[in-house]
Amino acid sequence: MDFRSHMGEALEEARAAAGRGEVPVGAVLVAADGTVLARTGNRMRELHDPTAHAEMLAIRAACAAVGSERLPGAALYVTLEPCPMCAAALSAARIARLVYGAADPKSGGIAQGPRVFSHPQCHHVPEVIDGIREAESAELMRGFFGARRL
Repeated sequence: MDFRSHMGEALEEARAAAGRGEVPVGAVLVAADGTVLARTGNRMRELHDPTAHAEMLAIRAACAAVGSERLPGAALYVTLEPCPMCAAALSAARIARLVYGAADPKSGGIAQGPRVFSHPQCHHVPEVIDGIREAESAELMRGFFGARRL
């Protein structure tokens, strides 16, 4: 299976988020049949909402589109390792597969920090594929934050 298939779209969403002044994270949520259910980027500043991470927005839009709080068989492609909040939402939505680009040593919740999916309280653990187009994803973050530190 080509896990890069939708990461290009997620990277486009991340670039669009950066263009809006948002942290450049993009997400694409795909149904089991390959239909794109949602694609978006971070919108925390725009919406004045600390929960408006790309993953959360994609999950909300996809659930609304299918009329269910669960997305069995779905895959989420995201440019950055999800934070603990987003990891918990992935589990609650019963998303089957998480594909992400760059690790997030500071705020990640999958392979870093609290490792949400390894807790016994986690009701559902998706398959996790990491490092897909990692260099491009990481460069977006470095460029975004580097420009703000000048």
